[in-house]
Amino acid sequence: MKRLFAILCIAALLLAGCSRPGESEEAEAKQVQEQAGAAEENTETETGTVTQAPAVADMFTDRDTRTEAESEPLTIQLKGSSVTAPDGVEVSGTTVTIKKEATYRITGSLTDGMIIVDCPDTAKLQLILDGAEITSKTSAPLYILEADKVFVTLAEGSQNSLDNGGSFTAIDDNNIDGAVFSKQDLTFNGSGSLTVNSPAGHGIVCKDDLVFTGGSYSINSASHGLDANDSIRIAGTTLTVDAGKDGLHAENSDDTARGFIYLESGSYQIDAEGDGISAGASLQVQGGSYTITTGGGSANAAKQTSDNWGGFMGKPMSATVTTEESSTSIKGLKSTGDMTIAGGAFTIDSADDGVHSNANVTVSGGSFTVATGDDGFHADETLTVSAGTINITESYEGLEGLHVAVSGGDIKLVASDDGINAAGGTDSSGFGGQRGNEQFGGGMRGPGGMGGGGMGGGGMSSSSNGSITVSGGELYIQASGDGIDANGSLTFSGGYTVVCGPTQGDTATLDYDTTAAITGGTFIGTGASGMAQTFSSSEQGLISINAGNNAAGTKITLTDQNGKVILEHSPALSFSVVILSSPEMVPGQTYTVTVGSQSADFTAS
Repeated sequence: MKRLFAILCIAALLLAGCSRPGESEEAEAKQVQEQAGAAEENTETETGTVTQAPAVADMFTDRDTRTEAESEPLTIQLKGSSVTAPDGVEVSGTTVTIKKEATYRITGSLTDGMIIVDCPDTAKLQLILDGAEITSKTSAPLYILEADKVFVTLAEGSQNSLDNGGSFTAIDDNNIDGAVFSKQDLTFNGSGSLTVNSPAGHGIVCKDDLVFTGGSYSINSASHGLDANDSIRIAGTTLTVDAGKDGLHAENSDDTARGFIYLESGSYQIDAEGDGISAGASLQVQGGSYTITTGGGSANAAKQTSDNWGGFMGKPMSATVTTEESSTSIKGLKSTGDMTIAGGAFTIDSADDGVHSNANVTVSGGSFTVATGDDGFHADETLTVSAGTINITESYEGLEGLHVAVSGGDIKLVASDDGINAAGGTDSSGFGGQRGNEQFGGGMRGPGGMGGGGMGGGGMSSSSNGSITVSGGELYIQASGDGIDANGSLTFSGGYTVVCGPTQGDTATLDYDTTAAITGGTFIGTGASGMAQTFSSSEQGLISINAGNNAAGTKITLTDQNGKVILEHSPALSFSVVILSSPEMVPGQTYTVTVGSQSADFTAS
């Protein structure tokens, strides 16, 4: 026989908001021209004018990927403190200046010297590094001053190095501050390896477009690993970066419509004291494997927790908040403009946000393991997830945006504050709402005083305009703050969602300002009862109850009148409130809810 336990129906709870090979030079020139034209197409956002990156097919020219010699190579032989070079190359001590368009094979070592490219602005040069080791104590071992474009090819099986000695002394009007410094378009390709050491500046600097289409690179720098003005474009490359600032950084301070990053494939190991990958305009990722650590990782972040909820306006009195204006940006992936991720495998350990855009973030594929001292994924505007696997093992808030839209994917997240947050208005957690007079009585009072007064719907009006919509996918949310916090509206129309937490304080499993509708999908929510809310409307069966105090791991089962199990779940955290909805539940029909050893019948709303 069922033991009736005093369970409070909370179908309408407090409404309180918290919320490739080319045919000709002419063809290549035309392609580059079209590409540049595409890059100049701008779009206006709330954060300013940002670039629309060229179409994927235009990211690389045929010659970017071509590694065979364009003509019979001319050899530049480095001999420690002297150089042997062909006609068209000027040698002054250990400074080599290339003045003529050709293909050059560079081999040997220089203990303190430079390779300078100073050709007509129409020249296209290929430099084949074949066992080249160049150190410049006070400048860039490779300095590209003038040319149309330079292609640096790493010869098959070769090991090469370009090292700065620890300081940069001006040799002309340019502020040379990288071990490789290019004023012109620069492409790296090939199948050899290159080590770049820059203890006093950037690793590789390009004041135009910087492209990688092959080879293996190890970059150690005091500042940015890769630094480009107009773009960074990479495919089929192995890149290891240890940077004192950003790992990859593209930004044009004179033209904010430039400075995008495109990553198609390859392997990336980035350890940065600043951002792992930072785009001043847009960031587009099609694939690749990424291991990114920023700012020493999540363990090095200023921790923000919800352990002491109940302080002023719902904020923990002990929380430490670090603003971007007062600290170095230490995010995993970051863009000022839109960020689109269609594939790739990411392991991110960041002191600040794992993935961050000042505009929109769109995830349509890929796998992510993220540990962060702040948000797992953050968009100032809209965060969209339609596919992919996301596992946020540690965060302050898991997913955050003005609008958060989930239509697919497999998402698991752990948050010390809100699991999903639509930060679209004033956070008014802990205020508003009306307590109802209806009381569920007559049942047994379980351990800890199960049962209590009922709560009705309602609440103060809100001007919040954020939104959270879930139309598909699988979500598991474990939160110490609000499980789902919409500073605005909340809509479920599909998917399978489990929310576990919070366990205490003025936070809730669901928290919204205006409306919360469920028209489809499965929802299982458990948490504390202090500020509990449930859906304001439903088109399928919904049961919301207060089951008293229950330990973590206590099993919850929902069965229909025929004894069929509709839902079953054992929350990982202690709980009082239980919210259940499924397409198999019909409004007006009676279901049995079993929590641990206690059972009772409820009519779905």
